[in-house]
Amino acid sequence: MDNLALIGMASIVTAGLTITIGSIGPALGEGKALAQALNAIAQQPDEAKNITRTLFVGMALVESTAIYCFVITLILIFANPFWNYFIEKAGG
Repeated sequence: MDNLALIGMASIVTAGLTITIGSIGPALGEGKALAQALNAIAQQPDEAKNITRTLFVGMALVESTAIYCFVITLILIFANPFWNYFIEKAGG
């Protein structure tokens, strides 16, 4: 197996692990935040507007982690800086 194949396999495996682990954490965090927000709204219905606004800001921050992992995955698959180097060395 040549170096180009190893770089390709490592990039794909790393991209898969990045998107898998990077999606599970935010999903669990958002689920817990939503459950707590619904619980708080059930206990204090008159504060629903403030709770909802805070919930959406918090969920946006949590979701940004998953978006960063998605961007890293796209970079590893489509814009990997090692690809050009190894293709150039392989004579392609």
